[in-house]
Amino acid sequence: MNLSDYYRNTVQEVMKKLDVTPYGLTDYEVRSRHKKYGYNELKEGKQKNIFQVMLEQFQDFLVIILIAAAIISMFLGDVDSSIVILIVLVLNAVLGTVQHVRAEKSLNSLKEMAAPVSKVIREGAVIEIPSRDVIVGDLLVLEAGDYISADGRVIESYSLQINESSLTGESLAIDKIANTIHEKELAIGDKRNMVFSGSFVTNGRGKAVVTSIGMNTEIGKIATLLDNAQEKKTPLQVSLDRFGKRLALGIIIICLIIFGLDIIRGRELIDSFMFAVSLAVAAIPEALSSIVTIVLAVGTTNMAKENAIIRKLHAVESLGSVSIICSDKTGTLTQNKMTVQEVYTGDQVLPFNELKLANENHKKLLELAILCNNSVVMKDKEIGDPTELALVKFGREYDLNEHIVRGLHQRVGELPFDSTRKVMSTVHRMGNRSVMITKGAVDVLLPRVSRIHSSHGGSNITTQQVEKINYVNETFSNAGLRVMAITYKDVYSPTLTEKEEHNLTFVGLIAMMDPPREESAQAVADCIKAGIKPVMITGDHKITAMAIAKKLGILKNPSEAIEGKEIEKLSDRELKAKVEKISVYARVSPEHKIRIVKAWQDKGHVVAMTGDGVNDAPALKQAEIGVAMGTGTEVAKDASSMILTDDNFLTIVKSISNGRSIYANISNAIKFLLSGNAGAIIVVLYATLFALPAPFLPIHLLFINLLTDSLPAIAIGLEPHNKKLMKEKPRNIKEPLLNKKFVSQVGFEGAIIAAVTIIAFQIGLSTGDTAVATTMAFATLCLSRLVHGFNCRSDESIFKLGIFSNLAVWIAFLLGFSILNFVLLSGLFEVARLNNFQYLIIYGLSLVPLIIIQLHKLFFRAS
Repeated sequence: MNLSDYYRNTVQEVMKKLDVTPYGLTDYEVRSRHKKYGYNELKEGKQKNIFQVMLEQFQDFLVIILIAAAIISMFLGDVDSSIVILIVLVLNAVLGTVQHVRAEKSLNSLKEMAAPVSKVIREGAVIEIPSRDVIVGDLLVLEAGDYISADGRVIESYSLQINESSLTGESLAIDKIANTIHEKELAIGDKRNMVFSGSFVTNGRGKAVVTSIGMNTEIGKIATLLDNAQEKKTPLQVSLDRFGKRLALGIIIICLIIFGLDIIRGRELIDSFMFAVSLAVAAIPEALSSIVTIVLAVGTTNMAKENAIIRKLHAVESLGSVSIICSDKTGTLTQNKMTVQEVYTGDQVLPFNELKLANENHKKLLELAILCNNSVVMKDKEIGDPTELALVKFGREYDLNEHIVRGLHQRVGELPFDSTRKVMSTVHRMGNRSVMITKGAVDVLLPRVSRIHSSHGGSNITTQQVEKINYVNETFSNAGLRVMAITYKDVYSPTLTEKEEHNLTFVGLIAMMDPPREESAQAVADCIKAGIKPVMITGDHKITAMAIAKKLGILKNPSEAIEGKEIEKLSDRELKAKVEKISVYARVSPEHKIRIVKAWQDKGHVVAMTGDGVNDAPALKQAEIGVAMGTGTEVAKDASSMILTDDNFLTIVKSISNGRSIYANISNAIKFLLSGNAGAIIVVLYATLFALPAPFLPIHLLFINLLTDSLPAIAIGLEPHNKKLMKEKPRNIKEPLLNKKFVSQVGFEGAIIAAVTIIAFQIGLSTGDTAVATTMAFATLCLSRLVHGFNCRSDESIFKLGIFSNLAVWIAFLLGFSILNFVLLSGLFEVARLNNFQYLIIYGLSLVPLIIIQLHKLFFRAS
């Protein structure tokens, strides 16, 4: 069916064409339609299969040269060496393929966890489903902050506004209507009774029936542009790629020098060439980038199990540098379980459980709170804003079911809650009257009140009554309660404007509490120990915010708290000068958040910012780590780097700890690779400069590269969290990984590995048998690098870490040790037979780097 038919049809005609009722689809209809239409997803570019990934392992320049050298060697009669080289290359390719597939699986699982969701009506109930499962005929429930997951025809609109910039390029939101449009050949932006996949709701609420999904949507028509999109590398991967190319160039130059010297000294051309290429392959850490990807993927998968879904890999690198956490209060630092504590109505303050429906004031307050409300309780599932849910559950305490109350007083108009206005209004039919109910912040509504409700109908509000209301409000707020005012007035039209929200009749105050999470105080203390400043940003009253912040340890002095109206008076320069002295921001609008983030960034800090609303998106994008709430809007999630599935401040702190650990593990894995490779190069340079026989055969170098690079490095990357990292200051994000300290450690540790290998080589040469010398050098370098994996677990000694706290390193070591000894005993890879004394020398020398480096850590790096 052509899309143009739908906007020209009435709602009833569209529903009939799509064979759907106001109660939505049944489970049977959903299953049958999925068979007919498929799933709501855009087709991605062709994924590489395992065979293609395997072939890519052979596309490295040096590997191609080595394959060519093996073929030449075969033609020259050295068949054994050629076969062994090719076997090693194939094993290396298999290992690389396995690593790639594992990393892809981890990344794909993260994508699935971060996938958007949609609210639909099925079998009469509002449910939340993955957007992928939305099908033609589904009834989409649309609210401010929701991403629209499919194309559809609007069937209900209450001040519904949608941003369609992803399709039209126009940033202004479009007012949506449910009426039929009769014009032909309209542009997308003019189809005001249609909604489109990829756009998002900026205001109001409504419903739409899905008319197209997946590749049949408007955005599906341009989905081919996504085929060429590639996953961007993280800054660390880019940096390592750049470093790897420079390192490769340096190693190739060294290999060319060695190749030239070998030729000058009369070594066979093919042997010199094979050795030079093998050295380059062994010395260049081509696994750097893939190991970083694997460690990041595994680390982020583990973080997802702890309720933090990382949407962008580069966020993991930034997490370790976070020095400021700007956190929302509600639900993040608190339990997000609002419960009504006290009410004020009819000139009385009452506990929540002492209302009586026989009292007209009490009943009126309860009913209005339920009507001006979009939240519902469906069986065991609660859908909606926590504050509104508290009001619904409050009503249920008195047997007032929201579905029944709303059915008796039909809603015919709405002005949705807005964080700037801080109020919400709805219009309902009550007999022959149209009544507007307005609820919201007391300081916003009370100046608009002209009357006060009573059992006799109402009267003009007096100055004394206003003073009493303000006094009660202040008392509630000082106790850390959130206070909401409930008001109403008669109106003549269901079409509302903000001008109508005046001359209101006051009914009462409802005071709720969202207590701090039990774990939040400890999380705040951990932040401060880690050199991270926690900052509370909330729309709540200053007094309420201060009460919670003081309990949590965020606020030390009342002077550290300010309100949004004070921020308005500060220039950007003044805010920057003052920002370090402020710990609590109250009555803040989302527009203030981006100024706060920029002020901290201008001071050189790395900022994590939480948010859940549409208007939070700019601040989430501005922050290095934008943290969206799992219960937040899809727009906020899309703008974020990380999503908290439990909305918990502790999860942010855990994520920073994880980020620091992951970065440290990557650093240690790279140190392991570079120090081991440096040891090999130093040994070869030593033999070349002193005109000694080659310490390794080409096949030895390839075997060392295969056995001692990837598996131990990945095992180091899986090192458990080191609690010590959260006692250190945040890492300077501008400081390169390969700094002077890092390079000096690589040089120091590489030199020790080289020294023991040279000693083994010299002992072998003293026997007069070059084969024994190369075998001892090969075995010592290989085993000392495997042992060196224990050194590279951390800057701390393994005795402080726990010798067996990382079983992955032990598995990598034991596997490598077993394979090495099998090769030595079987005589594979052109190794000579060794006696027991020579084995003892190899084992003993291989332990020397472990002993020296561990002693150095104990006495020179002790903290």
